[in-house]
Amino acid sequence: MKEGYIYEKIMPLSEIDVGYTVQVLKLLTTGLQRRRMLDLGLIPGTVIEVLRKSPLADPIAYNIRGATIALRTEESRQILVRQMN
Repeated sequence: MKEGYIYEKIMPLSEIDVGYTVQVLKLLTTGLQRRRMLDLGLIPGTVIEVLRKSPLADPIAYNIRGATIALRTEESRQILVRQMN
């Protein structure tokens, strides 16, 4: 690895643990599901905080642009993010 190179791990939002903050890089969805994600403000660059997971990790509560939004695991799996903290 080159000196000064920073490795940026890209992963699905569904794999981020509670308490971490991430930034949206890309949506993998299409059609109505993509439209819903965009309506929620999930565009590249959006900062998301993982608030809490239900006992079976479905759904998961996120802070998105100041609102608490619950997404199912299958939905959050379609959002690629990079960890910020």
